[in-house]
Amino acid sequence: MGKIYLEDIRVYAHHGCMEAETVIGSDYRVDLWVEADLRASEISDDLSDTVDYVVLNNIVNEEMAIPSKLLEHVARRILIRVMEEEPMVDLCNVRVAKINPPVGGHVRTISVELSEKRGGAS
Repeated sequence: MGKIYLEDIRVYAHHGCMEAETVIGSDYRVDLWVEADLRASEISDDLSDTVDYVVLNNIVNEEMAIPSKLLEHVARRILIRVMEEEPMVDLCNVRVAKINPPVGGHVRTISVELSEKRGGAS
């Protein structure tokens, strides 16, 4: 078993409950890691034997482009897509952070972290 990390994916998106958030948008950071059996790719050095990082990054960017009111909702969509499109993934963890959220005061980020294990939520 091994892990693949995509860290600090920067995205400008339009999530939030306030109308201004969905119109103006803001900066987000997404961290994603997956667990998979990487033994075959360790030996073969062949992309078809591993989880494709480009596919994972595309999933994050595509789902972040669809507005949601809640970070929980967009994080869940990312998890579902990863599990559907990358059958080698046994466990997926995603963290979505809104940078400088409009919460009345100085808060650097607000984030939501969700995990999904093949066969059910973890």
